Amino acid sequence: MLYAYRIQDHTTELIEDPERLLEAAWIDAAEPTEDEYALIRSFVPHQLPEDDDADEIEASTQTFMDDQGIHLSTLFLHRVEGRPENTSVNVVCTRERLITIHDRDVPAIRLMRIRVRRRPDLLGEPAGLLAGLFETAVQDLGDTLQELYRDLEQTSFHVLEDPDADLEQSLERLARHENLNGKVRLCLMDARRDIAFVWRSAQASKPCAKRLKYLLSEIDALLPHNNYLFEKVTFLLQAAQGFINIEQNKIIKIFSVAATAFLPPTLIASIYGMNYQHMPELNWEYGYPFSVLLMVISAVLPIAYFKRKGWL
Repeated sequence: MLYAYRIQDHTTELIEDPERLLEAAWIDAAEPTEDEYALIRSFVPHQLPEDDDADEIEASTQTFMDDQGIHLSTLFLHRVEGRPENTSVNVVCTRERLITIHDRDVPAIRLMRIRVRRRPDLLGEPAGLLAGLFETAVQDLGDTLQELYRDLEQTSFHVLEDPDADLEQSLERLARHENLNGKVRLCLMDARRDIAFVWRSAQASKPCAKRLKYLLSEIDALLPHNNYLFEKVTFLLQAAQGFINIEQNKIIKIFSVAATAFLPPTLIASIYGMNYQHMPELNWEYGYPFSVLLMVISAVLPIAYFKRKGWL
């Protein structure tokens, strides 16, 4: 789907005619088809980023500047069927327009489209529009970290204070928290690199450069909080695994005590189960009650000893 916007009579106009794409101040291609992608290539005299370039790890392939403008490939966080995912957004920012291409409709960009329709002045400067897009993304990442912190507080209660909590379920929740926190960190680091690149470029105006500099400070403030959440998740994982090991040790200890307690009675029963002809107790009237009493005493004495030592 193509979304193309321009300022017309101090209002935001959505351009629907493909022949007028060159008039757009912002072209957003959300999940573009091959025909739509080819249409952008034919109307916009810029080298658009390839999908393979977006997957490269090297910063030189993701972020560069040429005579056409700034080329970026940055990550945005969003949910896919409730699961956090990072989607790469290809960006070309020239002095005339901003072009964004992404294979999923990212919520931050969708929110930015709503803001542009309400505030046409955002389309005045492509670098400023890009700064607004990063502001929306960083704000969403900050909200995600706050939500993650609240969820971790609930998980912390289940792990550390709730005696009836299912620790295995808590481990699953902690694994999801760690996955989300890791994707947030990746987006923050990626956004920091791209924002710093745009800030250092001569394309951004002074007001836009101030906004970008402030965004860098916001990211620098979020990264320690992100690290703290990593440490908290690690601590809770270790605590949950420790409690599970303690419970397993208790079960093993019970079986060990039971085996030790029943070993003497088993020995006594084995002795009187021997098929020897001359055994004094075989013909004794109280031989059977005596052997049962002896087995009970031999089982009770180890248990009493273990309790006295505090092992039970």
